[in-house]
Amino acid sequence: MRTLDTLMEPWFFMWLSLSHVPATIRALVAAKDYGALFSPSRFREALFGTLWATIGPMIKAMNEERVVALLEGRVRGGCVQDEAVLPPIHGTVLEIGAGSGMWVDVLARFSSNVDATGELYNRKKTERGITKIYGVEPNPISAKALQKRVNEVGLQDIYQVVPVGIEYVNDPSAWDSEIKPGSIDCIFGILCLCSIPEPEKNINLLYKLLKPGGYWFVNEHVKVKHGGPLLCFYQWYCNIAWSFLMGSCRLCRDTEKSLRAAGVWQEVDLAQPSDQTGYEVIPHIIGTLKK
Repeated sequence: MRTLDTLMEPWFFMWLSLSHVPATIRALVAAKDYGALFSPSRFREALFGTLWATIGPMIKAMNEERVVALLEGRVRGGCVQDEAVLPPIHGTVLEIGAGSGMWVDVLARFSSNVDATGELYNRKKTERGITKIYGVEPNPISAKALQKRVNEVGLQDIYQVVPVGIEYVNDPSAWDSEIKPGSIDCIFGILCLCSIPEPEKNINLLYKLLKPGGYWFVNEHVKVKHGGPLLCFYQWYCNIAWSFLMGSCRLCRDTEKSLRAAGVWQEVDLAQPSDQTGYEVIPHIIGTLKK
């Protein structure tokens, strides 16, 4: 039964996306954005935005416990450990795929001066908290919602919304600041590398932003590598419809390969979560890379 569930998982999400088509059309008509109704690419992104309002909280609830453990440094070999095996997320952090701020409250737990309710508190001197966050979100509507969420959680003093794509974060002419190479202690992003444009180029750019000794915290879905050629073919087949119904997401993207090839790493610990069978159509990897 578990195997059948994993085989049907992509179709569940695609059915859910199709069920949001009427609401997407109504929203575009209400906004008088008639051009998007006749533009496949614009309608695709609008549809995914409508869908994400439904599935975003669900996906967060499914992943939050594991993500918190990851950011606490308690994940090794795809398994959550009782004690930390590496430093928790800290220092200057770059959040990619920030969206409307779904993970802002989680990041607040690691802030050096703010807890998840927005209240100030003091960490122990031995703890290294987050001191600065850059949240990359090029969509202007999502960027506005992100800033609102940052204010609600109380991170406005340390969280800076970056309203451009990854390729422009170190270009001061594209926005009102600049992220310099070698200035980031930690990179964080959840289920976002599957949809970024030009993944090899942009992952390489992100690698250059990391300081030597910096950490990249990863939780992504990836290309099938186990289960034989039939499962690989089935994932490719599902991706035909998935690539339209699920925004810019790509089921068959080999994100792990791109991460490993981005540059020289001191340590790479990326593995399938321990609760996955190894035969999923939407397999995941979780772990860290240390520059």
